[in-house]
Amino acid sequence: MFATPLGDDGAVLRPLEPWRAEEFLAHMDRGREFIGRFIGLPDVVVDQASSRAFLQAYADKAAADTARIYGIWKDGTLVGGVLFRTMDVKMGTAEAGCWLEPAAAGKGLVTRAARVIIDWAVEERGIHRVEWLVAAANQASIAVARRLGMTRDGVLRESYLHRGERFDVEVWSVLAPDWRANKALTPGA
Repeated sequence: MFATPLGDDGAVLRPLEPWRAEEFLAHMDRGREFIGRFIGLPDVVVDQASSRAFLQAYADKAAADTARIYGIWKDGTLVGGVLFRTMDVKMGTAEAGCWLEPAAAGKGLVTRAARVIIDWAVEERGIHRVEWLVAAANQASIAVARRLGMTRDGVLRESYLHRGERFDVEVWSVLAPDWRANKALTPGA
């Protein structure tokens, strides 16, 4: 099993696989309300069966080369994750996303983890455009998009219905040439 270090603080990134369903559910239980403020993930992962089914769906998508999901561990505890919700290698596009439980917020974990998977997608898989869709009210996730060197493409007004409320969604993206140029300017990033 591989684990990619995310810095000097002991945080690691690794695939989030179906056999980790119990750990994933415990993580969702710790962060359910915080995570669920802007995304539906904790509304889907509510028990052992749904946790396993969710992770199995991503395992199937990874096998089909259409999506990926990774967990972020800090001090041996699953505290969040990053993913490619969609990935179309032929078209050269992917949509990245994230979630994090409250105890892990504000430590740069999502930015570091997203940097790893975006770099892999661009450099190894030939993805040309990586998108980041975020509720306009989710300032923490917008800050990640900025730190990743993404450009705000626009706003999809009231396009996301979540827990009975309509949210504007900002579309952010980075193109492969811009990713490489930004990476050259910030060695070690």
